[in-house]
Amino acid sequence: MGFGTGFAIYFIIWWVVLFTVLPFSARSQADEGEVTLGTTHSAPANFRFWPIFLRTTLISAAVFAAYFAVTVIGGYSLDDLIALSPDFKS
Repeated sequence: MGFGTGFAIYFIIWWVVLFTVLPFSARSQADEGEVTLGTTHSAPANFRFWPIFLRTTLISAAVFAAYFAVTVIGGYSLDDLIALSPDFKS
C-alpha cells in the first residue's frame, strides 16, 4: 500500500469515526437550560473541538492499524471476505 492510498483510507476512516464520536458526551443548550437567543435549543452548549479531535484521531489510528494488519501484513483482501462467507445453496 502506498502512502497516498494509506492516507486516503485513513482520511475516510477518520471522517466516519468523527461522526460516530461527535454525539458522545454532547450536551445541548436545552439540557443545560440556557438557550442563547437566535440559536436552536438542540445546539451544543459548549462545543470543545480538541478532545473530540484527539478521540477521533486515536480511534481512527486503531481502526486503521487493524485494517493495515489484516490487509498488508495478513495478506487478506476484499475478495477473500467473499470466500469466508457461508454458502447458502441447498
